[in-house]
Amino acid sequence: MNITAGMALKLIPEKLQTQPVFLCIDDTMVSKFGKKFEDVSKLFDHAAHNGSNYLNGHCFVSVMLCVPVWDKNRIHYLSVPLGYRMWQKKESKLDLAASMVRQAMPELRTKRNVIILCDSWYVKKNLVSIVDEYENLDLIGNARSDSVIYGLPPQRTGKRGRPALHGKKLSIQNDFTLPDEKTGDYYMAVRRVLTNIFGKRTVLAYVTSADKAEGSRRLFFSTVFPEQLQIFCAWQEKSPLNQTGSSRMQFIPLMLYVFRWPIEVSYYEQKTFWSLCSYMVRSRRGIEMLVNLINISYCAMKLLPYQDEAFFKYQTQSVQEFRFALSEQIRQQVFYAIFVEKVETHIKSNAIIKALKQLIQQQGYHL
Repeated sequence: MNITAGMALKLIPEKLQTQPVFLCIDDTMVSKFGKKFEDVSKLFDHAAHNGSNYLNGHCFVSVMLCVPVWDKNRIHYLSVPLGYRMWQKKESKLDLAASMVRQAMPELRTKRNVIILCDSWYVKKNLVSIVDEYENLDLIGNARSDSVIYGLPPQRTGKRGRPALHGKKLSIQNDFTLPDEKTGDYYMAVRRVLTNIFGKRTVLAYVTSADKAEGSRRLFFSTVFPEQLQIFCAWQEKSPLNQTGSSRMQFIPLMLYVFRWPIEVSYYEQKTFWSLCSYMVRSRRGIEMLVNLINISYCAMKLLPYQDEAFFKYQTQSVQEFRFALSEQIRQQVFYAIFVEKVETHIKSNAIIKALKQLIQQQGYHL
């Protein structure tokens, strides 16, 4: 896990060293028909399409690291899954995710801004409290719309009595005024608040809606403030982050939440093309080792085009396309190597050997 993180961090160009890096946290489920797998259980899956919201299988918590790299004079964030941990009932997914973040943080200690991105399941005390353990760690996450939030405490009046710990209770429907103009695809409002989840820490609360009049509203929290970020908005690949003007600077932390989506893409790719769900090992240790071995192979295909100039053209292509191209070249190399060995053993023809060696060198050059 830390080795993969270290390799990804080395890809950050010198001019982008001050840009934030992201740790995306999420979990995915793997359905299994057998009941003899260790720690297999009945799981609730809100995205299941099998006629029931429950499935028999395993749940894996994972962490993904997103680092900035150049892509045609634009800043592109390369997403690299660091590892998987199987969830067991004796330990909550929040504690499991927190332990994975703690394991990765030593590699990220030199970065100015490390930001955790997570959905509403993980915006709870067990996980968000970890941001107080590291000076360079913050969190941006979607929260339940019914989360209790308060305004900032009023100024002290000098009168007798205990000062208020917080202001009045706020409602995302009535206390956040949406502007007349959309930012990207949503109307956005923001204010500084206090909430039970973050204790005494002041955070930014963002409320968004696709329809100002009748649309449902979503709530996001951010422990990082715009003035704490040094981000090159104009060079960003993604919109509307690259369209941010001075009037929209306050919404930059919320716009960074878009970098959480690649973890969903990696789940789809690994399940569909990398046989992540096809394991037949029964023990928990064996399953974790196999799943992480698949993940290491997946990460290698993502990192190699940025490490070796021979594979530079595959940076903008999918991991699956690069894997296919690489496997084809390996297959050809193995075929020619075996053919040369047979020729040397049986024919002993110097002319044929010389021609085949030249062909192998040419194939290696064009790889």
